[in-house]
Amino acid sequence: MSLHDDAVLVLKSYEDQEELRGLYLDHLAAHPDGMWKACEAGHLTASALVIDPERGRVLLTLHKKLSMWLQMGGHCEPGDSSLERAALREATEESGIPGLTLLPGGPVQLDRHAIPAPCHWHLDVQYAALAPAGAVEAISDESLDLRWFSYDEAAEVADGSVVRLVERTRAALLR
Repeated sequence: MSLHDDAVLVLKSYEDQEELRGLYLDHLAAHPDGMWKACEAGHLTASALVIDPERGRVLLTLHKKLSMWLQMGGHCEPGDSSLERAALREATEESGIPGLTLLPGGPVQLDRHAIPAPCHWHLDVQYAALAPAGAVEAISDESLDLRWFSYDEAAEVADGSVVRLVERTRAALLR
């Protein structure tokens, strides 16, 4: 199965954010290259919020290009066999934490945001990744900084999309 086909299946089974989910599916139907950075109309990305529920905290990266505190994530690559694997790969690479596991149940949230030309949109499929006990982070060359924040602190430093992702992830942990 191609990554494009996997994304369609993931989105069809995602039962929230109906309008945005429909926009993602329409984009993929219209753009066979809609998974890749080269798609100028926009492309899907995969991300994961690294969370340590035992300590009530999340790991955020200070993005090098945007100078914003964000969850780990980025572009899909040809070797990615699924959106889940892309999100987990990105979270592991950017956090430096081995042994992350995705929270079961699929994506936690979808977030569409404008990006500079030549592409126009990131259609981000956002997961949550559980940090193993005793996890130690290691900054990557894609970040200016990497830091654990309590849930409340994350709301003070991050934008609305990340705040919603933290809230949705915490709610998913209770299910």
